[in-house]
Amino acid sequence: MSSFRIEGGTPLKGEITPQGAKNEALQILCVCLLTDKLVTVKNIPLINDVISLISIIEGLGVKVKKLSDSDYTFQANNVNLDYLNSDEFKQKGSRIRGSVMILGPLLARFGKAFVPKPGGDKIGRRRIDTHLDGFKKLGADFRYNTDKNAYELSANKLKGAYMLLDEASVTGTANIVMAAVLAEGTTTIYNAACEPYVQQLCKMLNSMGAKITGVGSNLLNIQGIDELIGCTHTILPDMIEIGSFIGLAAMTKSEITIKNVNYNELGIIPDAFRRLGIRVEKKGDDIYIGVHEHYSIETFIDGSIMTISDAPWPGLTPDLLSVFLVVAAQANGSVLIHQKMFESRLFFVDKLIDMGAQIILCDPHRATVIGLDRKHCLRGITMTSPDIRAGVALLIAALSADGTSTIHNIEQIDRGYQNIDKRLNQLGAKIERID
Repeated sequence: MSSFRIEGGTPLKGEITPQGAKNEALQILCVCLLTDKLVTVKNIPLINDVISLISIIEGLGVKVKKLSDSDYTFQANNVNLDYLNSDEFKQKGSRIRGSVMILGPLLARFGKAFVPKPGGDKIGRRRIDTHLDGFKKLGADFRYNTDKNAYELSANKLKGAYMLLDEASVTGTANIVMAAVLAEGTTTIYNAACEPYVQQLCKMLNSMGAKITGVGSNLLNIQGIDELIGCTHTILPDMIEIGSFIGLAAMTKSEITIKNVNYNELGIIPDAFRRLGIRVEKKGDDIYIGVHEHYSIETFIDGSIMTISDAPWPGLTPDLLSVFLVVAAQANGSVLIHQKMFESRLFFVDKLIDMGAQIILCDPHRATVIGLDRKHCLRGITMTSPDIRAGVALLIAALSADGTSTIHNIEQIDRGYQNIDKRLNQLGAKIERID
């Protein structure tokens, strides 16, 4: 197990470029299984979850060629489905939640799919019923294998269908879309997720010959075709990392320019930070965050306490609420953070309280933060990262704290943030990786 030792209290300065979007990459990489033609993907983030998924794809017989640090080609012209029964696949597939994204492509192209119950962050219930219900509506037979703790799907030929998703699941929508593009007839998906990740997936599939309309809305129509061609696709900058850097800059009194953010794809993220009193300046396609000696949380028009909560796109992504919570700890004012989607994601606040933050955990979904307004510094402590997003929130807290902090289990952070210690150290941070 690796750890970070952080010397806090040093402002950072300089430019940083966000990595490719993790959540998009985990979907995009699986598209290569839908065709035997060459697929080129650019701006891939080399983080642990993505590396693990590439390893699974290689195990299935996909030819993977590295063009540069972030650009790869994939060709699935000799897929070995027997790999799904191997112990190696069961071990790798159960490690990451992204492994579930191979179900739709394999089912659509080969008529069968198998995946062990996926892993991922321990942030509460993360059911995949939306995926499976969608596949069943397309005509697939589903079986949960209790002996292997795995999901098994089969179908002679998928057939288009109308479906109303029980929740606007991003990965569920993506998985069903990938299955539907090769189904016979028309598929209509209502209450579809419309996050930029899903939009990017649909645009990529359309460039390969798919016929998807309604991209960017919650109503998708997919006319099935017989086969897809190859393409070249570039992954968006990671909006979660961009938001993390905005929060980091404000919390640590730093002056940071975040380069090439694809600003128009960030939705309400910049405005949500402005509600905390953070000055987010758009300069071309960059974001500039100046030094914040103080920042004040807005109230609602009637004077009531500000609430920041997650919602399906174009609402605020739940992956950033941990960052908003920690940044509010040094603001002037109070805010209610309402994490609606996952019931265990706020449990890391006990570590922030130990650092001196004033936070009341109301219940598993809600926490009230009473900002310190820089009157007291957070203090360095020893803590453990429970998941990716809480891990980077704790890293931000440690960088702003007085003294030395140690964060254990940083493998969780590495799953979502590429070389985060080296990149922040280039801005003046003092982070030591201890293996």
